Amino acid sequence: MKILVTGGLGFIGSNFIRHVLATQADAQIVNLDIQTYAGNPENLKDIAGDKRYFWVQADITDPALVGRAMSGADAVVHFAAESHVDRSILDPGPFLKTNVIGTQVLLDAARLEKIKKFIHVSTDEVYGSIPGKRRSTEKDGLFPNSPYAASKAASDCLARAAFVTHQLPVIITRASNNFGPYQYPEKALPLMITNFFEGKTYPLYGDGLNVRDWLYVKDHVAALAYILKEGTPGEIYNIGGDTSLKNKELVLKVREIMKIPPSLVARVPDRPGHDRRYALNDSKLRKLGFEFKHSFEEALFQTIEWYKTHESWWQPLKKSGGYAAYYQKQYKKGTAPFSKLA
Repeated sequence: MKILVTGGLGFIGSNFIRHVLATQADAQIVNLDIQTYAGNPENLKDIAGDKRYFWVQADITDPALVGRAMSGADAVVHFAAESHVDRSILDPGPFLKTNVIGTQVLLDAARLEKIKKFIHVSTDEVYGSIPGKRRSTEKDGLFPNSPYAASKAASDCLARAAFVTHQLPVIITRASNNFGPYQYPEKALPLMITNFFEGKTYPLYGDGLNVRDWLYVKDHVAALAYILKEGTPGEIYNIGGDTSLKNKELVLKVREIMKIPPSLVARVPDRPGHDRRYALNDSKLRKLGFEFKHSFEEALFQTIEWYKTHESWWQPLKKSGGYAAYYQKQYKKGTAPFSKLA
């Protein structure tokens, strides 16, 4: 099977490519990735010489380049997206271009190429904040509350429309918060872990009571590979981690494993529109036959160990003057935009 993967230099995409090449001997991967700040060729350095893998550096909003990259593919797995909520609050433009227009370009090309399956990888954030103890099901409405979530909800609607209107065999997946190796260190867990290794404080938003459901990336990509094989076009599948934690509970777990004092956690003003709780019901996926392999505790320990032994991967990213480092400095000065908006 020849698979076009978009955004394969990113965190989840690179883990998916590595999983497929390791588990499917007949698989061929074309990785369509423009290489933004979060797309890192180092993520796939270990398989760069594999003859079954080829990287095309191109923008998913370019119809001609997308069409050429997709030519001859059997399936598309679409990861490429701008995904950082804080960035979307400051500047939603790139999110609309990549997540909405880019998705439509891919869907149009997939129709022309008669793609047999198109997996559109989305997020639990499209459901919005979930009250009480209930979990979002695939039949729930979409109530996005950040520009990022809104752009992903729009792309979900485009994917569904392609199935209904053009019978394109699209499957939508919505996953909870991913963590694991190769995650860009602006996201919560890698920022926390790497800051603790450096003896720096971790900025905890608001009261720390926002709840997230945590999913190990290796389980996520295994689920996507399973859905690619067994999933039904036109369906939506939630992929949950089954581990709901308040943010301050997550911080405590990491601190306990790494033996970090509470003084390295700094409360900062909450960000605008910060959803209180996400939680997914993934019983539909489990009924399809997929089984998760990793416990949260095992996966968290493995993730911390990975960052411990891969300083050469994450240190250059943090030293490059990235977004997370900038905001830490601004919070200390009390001049971050969110401090003014909170």
